[in-house]
Amino acid sequence: MPLPTHPILVVSYSDDTRAALAAQLSSFNAASVACSSFCQAEELALRGFYSGLLTDVSSIVRSKGEEKNVAYTLANFFPTLRVRTPGTEALEAADIPRSARHDKSLVNFLNKSCPAFTPRTLRAYRRHLACLSTVVAHNGKEYRGFTLNLAWGGAFVVDIFPEKYSQQSEIILRLPEFGLDIEATIRWIKPWGERSAPGIGISFNRLDQPLESVLADLLKSQKEFDRDRLLS
Repeated sequence: MPLPTHPILVVSYSDDTRAALAAQLSSFNAASVACSSFCQAEELALRGFYSGLLTDVSSIVRSKGEEKNVAYTLANFFPTLRVRTPGTEALEAADIPRSARHDKSLVNFLNKSCPAFTPRTLRAYRRHLACLSTVVAHNGKEYRGFTLNLAWGGAFVVDIFPEKYSQQSEIILRLPEFGLDIEATIRWIKPWGERSAPGIGISFNRLDQPLESVLADLLKSQKEFDRDRLLS
């Protein structure tokens, strides 16, 4: 059976529970990174690639305020397995968003849900619907497209043949309407043929003053208050 291509985030407020959950994953030859809080896991997910989230129900129940919002966000983003106690595979119906991909067993979690997930970094800022004409410059060629959504940290650009790109490639995103050329990195690729728009998810390499001014006008929000988190 296939195994996750990237480590699993293991979150628990209990040192013993974290160790036990990591040991469970290790017994299946699955890599993991242990975190003592959901905010710590969020910081890692903003910078690196992970294949899923393994946590205990007790930690979700005990999380409050910002921690709970982050827990909900991670559970909605990653394939997630929540266990009652170390060594069990039972799923507890804790208040988690309906769209969260949660599993009922460690085997299904590791062999089905995690391998099917396309690893990508967690989005730092909330997406806003925005249709802007774009030109993507890549490997000496230019491709026309348009944005499906836009955020302070990046955008999703619709492209009917996104397979020509590769993850982590550097591109120039041109916004002709505003005369902007933006250095960006491809973070994930949505292939053609699925029941959603194909294209590339990109992050801006830097936020200079011209781009910041355009985003402030388009998004009608302040960057520091526009984090991409669910409300519990």
